[in-house]
Amino acid sequence: MQIEVVSARFLHGNNDYYFSPNGFELKKGDYVIVDTEKGKDIVKIVKEKEEVDASSLQDSLKNVLKVATKEEVEEAFLNDKKAAELLPEIKELIAKSGLEMKVVSVEGNYNGSKLTINFTAENRVDFRDLVKKLAEKYKMRVELRQIGPRDASRILGGIGPCGKTCCCHQGLGINDHVSIKMAKNQGLSLNPNSISGLCGKLLCCLGYENNYYVEVLKEMPKVNSFVKTRDGEGKVVYCDLLRKTVNVKFESDNTVEIKNYDLKDIKFRADR
Repeated sequence: MQIEVVSARFLHGNNDYYFSPNGFELKKGDYVIVDTEKGKDIVKIVKEKEEVDASSLQDSLKNVLKVATKEEVEEAFLNDKKAAELLPEIKELIAKSGLEMKVVSVEGNYNGSKLTINFTAENRVDFRDLVKKLAEKYKMRVELRQIGPRDASRILGGIGPCGKTCCCHQGLGINDHVSIKMAKNQGLSLNPNSISGLCGKLLCCLGYENNYYVEVLKEMPKVNSFVKTRDGEGKVVYCDLLRKTVNVKFESDNTVEIKNYDLKDIKFRADR
């Protein structure tokens, strides 16, 4: 069965979520109030109405409750800014509590009724007393959420080893499964320092780039296999998967020569 959905993103989110448009005509960029498992919140429409198969939905579909007014949008951003400004104070309070936890960010919900404190910790932390103290101090509901190093990097951002902003901070690859095999597909060094991001985990880009490398590997000859070229038969010593070129070694008498060829200019038996 096909059902109508819109895709939306929370203020601090990188993931898109489906919501029922609930009869509203919504455009990309609209801010709307939605129902969630933790109450009402504000989200931004990132993809307009479309039909999807109901069986593809992992969770029950929540409704768009109303289109947010200009005042509600302004209030949402103001409350979130106020929450973020509490970060130094909350860090100090947690340090005094003696709990082994590192605060990453503080977020406020759209109507200023709740604080969400994201933190990392080596072990599980009993923060029940801390939650009570924070709720009493700030007169609002407080949620402490323990996150992993990858989520911490997503929130904080930074520059990856490639010299660009971390993929996760841009919303790229954060839900992709990543494995060592993907690094092997790219022919990368398996040195952990070479294939790990700022979070210490495998690079996100390995996941979302993998489909390309899997397909290109099917087209390329294997290293150490023999191929036919316009200059005769030679041995493959390197394949450039991005440029789709092949380095071929020729040995004759006491000389060794390596030449570079476009994939289309060589012949070989594909046995992948």
